[in-house]
Amino acid sequence: MAFLTDFLTRRGAYLLATWRIWRDTARFAGRAFVTAATPSAYNSATRGVVMKQIYFTAVQILPGFTLFAALLSFVLIQIVVGTAGEFGLSEYALEVSMRLLVLELLPLVTALFVALRSGSAINTEVALMKIHGEIEAMEDAGVDTLRLEFMPRVIGGMISVLALTAVTSVLALALAYLAVYGPQWWSLPDFNRVMGKVFDTPVLFGILFKSLAFGLAVTVIPVSEGLATPRKLFMAPISVLRGMVRLFFALMLIEVAFLAVNYI
Repeated sequence: MAFLTDFLTRRGAYLLATWRIWRDTARFAGRAFVTAATPSAYNSATRGVVMKQIYFTAVQILPGFTLFAALLSFVLIQIVVGTAGEFGLSEYALEVSMRLLVLELLPLVTALFVALRSGSAINTEVALMKIHGEIEAMEDAGVDTLRLEFMPRVIGGMISVLALTAVTSVLALALAYLAVYGPQWWSLPDFNRVMGKVFDTPVLFGILFKSLAFGLAVTVIPVSEGLATPRKLFMAPISVLRGMVRLFFALMLIEVAFLAVNYI
């Protein structure tokens, strides 16, 4: 009986702590959105942080990530085209390739890549700032940390994920055209017809919203996890690990939600 009581107590405390951290994350996301929608929140300092975030998150990794995305897209397109040809379904190869890559895989891969590279770095930076008391010191000095430190990172992360997704999607479109039609321009009308069928207005808005949701997750969750770090140095790596697990769960949840909306 004592064992059962202890187990239920520990599980209850864990669920309560999980609820609190997700509640705090949602609150931080709301505050960041409100601040981002306020024109007076932008000045040279905030714009500078946004540009630095975009540079370190998107521009620095653009060559390597573009090459990786091109290789991944080329391999998967060849698999789809070859498999469709074996079953006599070549006319569907282009559509299936685009639905697989542009609608589902590339936005998720981009978000995961940004999460591993920048999300973990943001989590570590904010956690160390919290542990060393830098955030409290800035707030005591009258600095609006949300406007000057955290909101620009959220905006920069969302723009970075959206931009990288757009670049890799355009690249996948070009590779798919070459794989299906070859280097010839007179097949463009048929290609445009298929693309119009796949990427209608609701689908385009869906890709936009999913990319923005991914970008929001890869910045808001690391920042909120860093802010929740206890002021003990050994908690920094634990905070990063916990933040990455929560971030992975959130990205998978967003992907499953959009899959359900699109195909169920």
